[in-house]
Amino acid sequence: MPHRMPQRTTYRSLFSIPGTRAFTAGNLLARLPAGMFGVSAVVMIAGSRGSYALAGAVTATGLAATALAAPWTARLIDRHGQSRTAVPATAVAVLGSLALLLCVHYGAPDWTLFAAYAATATTPNTGGMSRARWSHLLDGDTEALHTANSFEQAADELCFMLGPALAAFLCGTFFPEAGTLTGAVLLLTGILIFTAQRSTEPPPSPTTKGRSPLRSPGIPPLIAGFVATGAVFGSMEVVTLAYANAAGHRAAGGAVLALQAAGSCAAGLLYGRLKPRGPAELRLRWCLLAMSALMPLPLLAASTLGSLPALGAALLLAGMATAPAMITAMTLVQHRTPEGRLNEGMSLAVTALLLGIACGSAAAGWATDHASPTAGFWLPVAAATSALAIAVQSRTVP
Repeated sequence: MPHRMPQRTTYRSLFSIPGTRAFTAGNLLARLPAGMFGVSAVVMIAGSRGSYALAGAVTATGLAATALAAPWTARLIDRHGQSRTAVPATAVAVLGSLALLLCVHYGAPDWTLFAAYAATATTPNTGGMSRARWSHLLDGDTEALHTANSFEQAADELCFMLGPALAAFLCGTFFPEAGTLTGAVLLLTGILIFTAQRSTEPPPSPTTKGRSPLRSPGIPPLIAGFVATGAVFGSMEVVTLAYANAAGHRAAGGAVLALQAAGSCAAGLLYGRLKPRGPAELRLRWCLLAMSALMPLPLLAASTLGSLPALGAALLLAGMATAPAMITAMTLVQHRTPEGRLNEGMSLAVTALLLGIACGSAAAGWATDHASPTAGFWLPVAAATSALAIAVQSRTVP
């Protein structure tokens, strides 16, 4: 049931609501593998088959399958409830991960790798389910929901910062399949803990009628903005790794990228402490303007200073603008999604983000191969500017 918060919402007051600490702990366990599975699959497949092209194709297939399956999984969650839907969906995804592990280990034909990894597309959008719980618990409290969304975005950044590092450590220290195996165990354990917290679960909407979130006023431009923002992330990741490799510091590429996530995580937590002022549409435009203004910093560091530490500092500053933009955009998705279809609306936003990451990665790969890693830093600038243009052109929705 909804809770009234103190006049001044803090992170401590959020977690004073009964059940919130338990579902957050479970959700963080389940969310960490999202940053592990891709790296683990690449290390495992490339090490066994000797082909990064095959590893990349398998992970790209899984991403495409997720883009197709995620909205349907989220719709089932809205209709039948998180506990009834998320557990079997997670079980299928975990079986897909274990099947991939066995196929790689025992030298099964290449096509089995694609089939097994595609099965992981049923993984529920754990971040979306957590945000749906906050929306249910904080019904009508704009300031408290802003703080909760800020925490969730910071948690996303933290998991995507720690996940790849943990996966690389496990695969390199123990055995190539260790990252995938650990990720599967964490995912299933986290979902079981999360769904066991029935008191905070939003009620299902089995007879939901009305338009799809994609046809709701104001949602299409938000989805387009998420695609453009995803392109910022995808292109920045590839060109940064390529730049570090070209500079002879291949191992440092991941650490430099982690600075961007760290900056975003810190900014997200700070943004959540601030009281939101003015319409969310206007706040989103200001956040995207800041992101567009800061995104040229990595380009300047790479092109003028040619120093990896300078690039790291530039990424730290540039990353500080991404979390506030994501938090505000996700808040607008929550406000504009029809009642009873919140998980579906947020899943569409995440799917758009993944699509943008894939497009940005592909474009950055082409740019680094045909031009240079330094030239590739223009892509995040262009993507951030596109996100701002979409927000400026979109009409305000009551």
